[in-house]
Amino acid sequence: MDARWYPTLVIAYVDGDRSEVEAFGRLTNGAKPNGDTVYEIGSITKTFTGALLADAFRSGRVKSDTPVAALLPDYKVPARNGSSITLADLATQSSGLPYMPDNLRPADAANPYADYGAVKLKAFLAGYVLKRNPGEAYEYSNLGFGLLGVALTQPQHYGDALRAKIFQPLGMTMTSVGITDAMKMHLAKGHNNHNRETENWQFDDALAGCGSIDSTVNDMLRYLKANMGIGGTATTTSFQLAQQPLRDVNKTERIGMAWMTRASQPEDVIWHNGTTFGYASFIGITADRKRGVVILTNIGGSVDDLGFAALSDASLRSYKTVALDRSILSSDVGVFKNADGGLIKIYLQDGQLYAQAKGEDGIPLFPLSSEEFFTRIDGFHLIFHRNGDGRNDSVVLRQQGGADRVALRLEGADARAALSTF
Repeated sequence: MDARWYPTLVIAYVDGDRSEVEAFGRLTNGAKPNGDTVYEIGSITKTFTGALLADAFRSGRVKSDTPVAALLPDYKVPARNGSSITLADLATQSSGLPYMPDNLRPADAANPYADYGAVKLKAFLAGYVLKRNPGEAYEYSNLGFGLLGVALTQPQHYGDALRAKIFQPLGMTMTSVGITDAMKMHLAKGHNNHNRETENWQFDDALAGCGSIDSTVNDMLRYLKANMGIGGTATTTSFQLAQQPLRDVNKTERIGMAWMTRASQPEDVIWHNGTTFGYASFIGITADRKRGVVILTNIGGSVDDLGFAALSDASLRSYKTVALDRSILSSDVGVFKNADGGLIKIYLQDGQLYAQAKGEDGIPLFPLSSEEFFTRIDGFHLIFHRNGDGRNDSVVLRQQGGADRVALRLEGADARAALSTF
């Protein structure tokens, strides 16, 4: 908060039979946020979709190997080599479907899901050819969870199904798919990575299952406790079934019905996060279900570091920015190319240094030192290696938990040609 990384931050924490909510920062109108302040929770919505699937398993309505096509007879769902996409494939992000459908062309780029409905979803699926067999590999897909939400809730609207199955039973009166009039009065206005206000997302049912929920930390505390088994609600059994790992993601992560389980100390952490253009969120539970946390903020980026530090031995680095002379920032400007051919443009605008990947918006960089900069995106750092005259020849891209990637500065005609592609 001191570094002004987040405009506001609200945290709900559970430790055994104790819980509390803390709020930090100021809203656009100058007021302090509280437990009833409304935020977009983004992809944490997927855990609600996973809970609907777990409930359908328990009721006997479907099985893990039920083909999604069996629930959607008027859809042409792609298959490959005789293998159909099952409900478990969708829930474990291993359907073979891409991250997003290629016919998502929103009328309003700031509100990308608002006009993507069933007609467009059917058209995409009918023409899509899977590049791998269903169940073969983990590949995160918003499209897949949107499809899962449709399959589980038709002919109801997705939001109506959640209201009946989860929101009302848990007393989540300030949680909805789309912001109600009552919630608008408590809304924390979202901000993008340039710290400019953003539109709130709206969803047609076709992709609602991937990221459509708006909520408050007080309501999410109710959801957290139910997932921890506190209070003995009727939904707890389905929630805990959804948390159980079904397949490996990598050496340290497993996935259940949306919920991830990360190997950690002293206990594994069961978690999910969410990011929209103007908000970020995190929910996590220790595997012994003794501690849990929900974190919401109104700026696009990540609060994952805070979440894992609250539940595990993960260290939390203090981000304190330093003031740098414009001449130092100017020396970093240029275009860089990594070993995979990826291009990164570093540019200066209004005294702020930005990094931009090809086809993406620029992301502001904040200096920890004259050489190391951080972003609000999931612990992503850039480290400039300067030569004897102070100018950098390369930049190291460092992401928490990942290997360093080096991008070399392009010069002359190569640089001009690369810049022309942005």
